[in-house]
Amino acid sequence: MSFKVAFIGAGSIGFTRGLLRDLLSVPEFKDIQVAFTDINQHNLDMVTELCQRDIVENGLNIKIQASTDRREALKDAKYVLCTIRVGGLEAFATDVDIPLKYGVDQCVGDTLCAGGIMYGQRGISEMLRICGDIRDVASPDVLLLNYANPMAMLTWACNTYGGVRTIGLCHGVQHGHRQIANVYGLNKEEVDIICAGINHQTWYIQARHQGKDLTQGLLEAFENHPEYARTEKVRIDMLRRFGYYSTESNGHLSEYVPWYRKRASEIQDWIDLGSWINGETGGYLRVCTEGRNWFETDFPNWMKDKAMEYKAEKRSEEHGSYIIEGLETGRVYRGHFNLVNNGVISNLPNDAIIEAPGYVDGNGISMPHVGDLPLGPAAVCNVSISVQRLAVEAAVHGDDKLLRQAFMMDPLVGAVCNPKEIWQMVDEMLVAQEKWLPQYGSAIEEAKNRLAAGNLIPTRDYEGAARLKVKTVEEMKQDRQAANKNAGEADKGKDRAAVSS
Repeated sequence: MSFKVAFIGAGSIGFTRGLLRDLLSVPEFKDIQVAFTDINQHNLDMVTELCQRDIVENGLNIKIQASTDRREALKDAKYVLCTIRVGGLEAFATDVDIPLKYGVDQCVGDTLCAGGIMYGQRGISEMLRICGDIRDVASPDVLLLNYANPMAMLTWACNTYGGVRTIGLCHGVQHGHRQIANVYGLNKEEVDIICAGINHQTWYIQARHQGKDLTQGLLEAFENHPEYARTEKVRIDMLRRFGYYSTESNGHLSEYVPWYRKRASEIQDWIDLGSWINGETGGYLRVCTEGRNWFETDFPNWMKDKAMEYKAEKRSEEHGSYIIEGLETGRVYRGHFNLVNNGVISNLPNDAIIEAPGYVDGNGISMPHVGDLPLGPAAVCNVSISVQRLAVEAAVHGDDKLLRQAFMMDPLVGAVCNPKEIWQMVDEMLVAQEKWLPQYGSAIEEAKNRLAAGNLIPTRDYEGAARLKVKTVEEMKQDRQAANKNAGEADKGKDRAAVSS
């Protein structure tokens, strides 16, 4: 069995190495073709060298085709895995820091809120160019598996405007599934779930153990859990008020809704600093920065460490390899996928990207009908979908009026800022990110003129309610195992700790 898999954004060590291990752990895939591409030659070289070493030490004869020429890497590819971050850490810093000047305090900033909207503007512009290359040179039946955030916005743009069949993949459902099992003292495999909604706002509308419904006692179980009662306060409060548990972490969820980060004095009441993902201001930016700095410094030692083992028991929970395995071998795989709704969830818009249960086999990817979400969870999702739609259309057409409307409709931005503040914040973000936003040429020039004219709304030098400093390489050397784990994991929030209240 031979086909070609191309990785775009392959310089992302966290995703690339693990996804390749997952894929090459499938016995039938020992002779596939693998191509890596990235805009950064240095990062591409490091990850290629490390992954090629893994391949050799696992006894395979695959030679990675690595190139900064994206079209060369995509030529004849049947599957494309995308893990790009347009603008890298430089742009990411502006996604977090500029909104802070206006009091918008984000933990992550990659899905919704000010940071997620701008991340989408950069990403959609590039994803449409990627789709053009895929249409030109990849296999006619190509499938794009998108891991890049903002998941829903990018997947929406690729399917609607990119002309490429695209599925969005995330590991959030698996985490919450494990938590639900844990609060009942069960293993994840013992609990059957149905989760439906939109990416990072998906709801566990069914949870069963041996036919018994577990949703009714879930609030009490979480409230009494010794760790989650401290680390998942936002998710527990949403469960209390909306009746269903939501997939994404405390820090993620807190910035998608208007209630938990709107007042600086109250943010500490809802978060926990045992792990960035529990709500730390700019937490994901910090750990990504630390991970990149560590990998750059410690790379020679990574080449001396033991290679990754390509074994079934070492595969991660990331959906990508299982989807490709199902399509190629016919083995049935059940997961939760991000696809165009088309009536799967009947009270969410048909054109939206929803996350819901799906099945994969040799016949393709099938999404069974879910029906209506409960009204409360549906209302939460519909607010976010309105922001996503505005942001997608803004990015595709370079329409800064739609972009500003997306900011206004965003739940947290709207809770914190008035319209004049939002207009000025958008001006600042457009100018700061000019080199990644080619579609906004004239709008950026107009924004520069407004900012230069003076009479600006006063902003503040604000670090946020719960910001921690980036660790130095010397500090990270004190625990190399933890530093390696942070740099090497795609899922940087997998191991979550708590601190005492």
